[in-house]
Amino acid sequence: MTIAPPILAGVPGSFARGVFHERHPKLIEQVLAAHPYGPAESAALRELLSESTDGVLKPLVTAADDAAQWSEWGAGLWGRPWGEASFLWAESYFYRRLLEAVGYFGPGAWRGIDPFAPAKAAESAGPAVAEELDALAGSADTPPDNRRAALLLSALWGNQADLGFRLTATPGPRATRLLVDDSEALWASLARARDPLVCVIADNAGRELLPDLVLIDHLLTEEAVARVALHVKPRPYFVSDATMTDVLATLRVLRESTTAEARRIGGRLWEAMRTERLIVRDHQFFCAPLSFHDMPADLAAEFATAAMTVAKGDLNYRRLVGDRHWPPATPFADLTGYFPSPVTALRTLKSDVAVGLTDTQVRDLDATGTSWRTDGAHALIQCSVRG
Repeated sequence: MTIAPPILAGVPGSFARGVFHERHPKLIEQVLAAHPYGPAESAALRELLSESTDGVLKPLVTAADDAAQWSEWGAGLWGRPWGEASFLWAESYFYRRLLEAVGYFGPGAWRGIDPFAPAKAAESAGPAVAEELDALAGSADTPPDNRRAALLLSALWGNQADLGFRLTATPGPRATRLLVDDSEALWASLARARDPLVCVIADNAGRELLPDLVLIDHLLTEEAVARVALHVKPRPYFVSDATMTDVLATLRVLRESTTAEARRIGGRLWEAMRTERLIVRDHQFFCAPLSFHDMPADLAAEFATAAMTVAKGDLNYRRLVGDRHWPPATPFADLTGYFPSPVTALRTLKSDVAVGLTDTQVRDLDATGTSWRTDGAHALIQCSVRG
């Protein structure tokens, strides 16, 4: 297969360039408004914004544990314009530099403080989460097939709650459309497995993590899944990406809900963690500027033991198939055959890469004149099962 060229960060008129020139300025202002950072942190954030929009790539300054690794990842890029780097690499590095700017790795009082925590907390306490919890009350008596389909779709469309995406998203209700639905292949694969392990690669915290955890509870209680390994980020990343702190906060939301069904789910998940039927992993690779093709051996070995890996969200999709200008009709299975286990992607479209579509779908979507690849109004459930 011919390897498609990577999506670059700075092509004029591209979605990727818009992230750096439209979304990131709003993000920096949000972070500055959310914390009483001093002059040094504020200046560093504004310097990062200026550098990433009109300057050249510079190595990390602080001697953090990952500095040597980033030096290696950036070999050949230092001193070049940000826009010449791949979008995946440059976006990852922007968030790593943001943490450096606010003292997350430093020796001072800001060490370890999540700059995105206020936004994530507001999301978790918002009306949308309350509505999700209320909806659980009416779902307990739903027929099993209908319930699992509804929970899968809830986890899928919950990905629209990406706080970074919403910085520049058009407000108001949007029509939604599921372009590919391989859910039956997912359920059939799990039904064939004996006492399976399912790996779930999480995306966002708050309003998205809630239906993810509810789906995990369903897998453990109704689908004969033996264990679930939930993979989260080891530190703050891409505004709303989930960390262990966010997992615990969402579990508390469930356990302390006024909705009885939510409390039951929260209690079961709490006990599942105690007995290690639900385990949380936070491998450092999930904050690397790399695709899953480059995952380290220990992470690949863990995925290889899974009957299914479920990759949530847009970023994980980009890492799974490769953030490249693939022809949209390229089969999903052709691009994911390297992955160590069968894999399912649950993804709303919020960036340019898209595969596994038909030529007719692409022609009809292009004819709408909308930004269907990036507006979050379309989604994919794509499953690749070997054999």
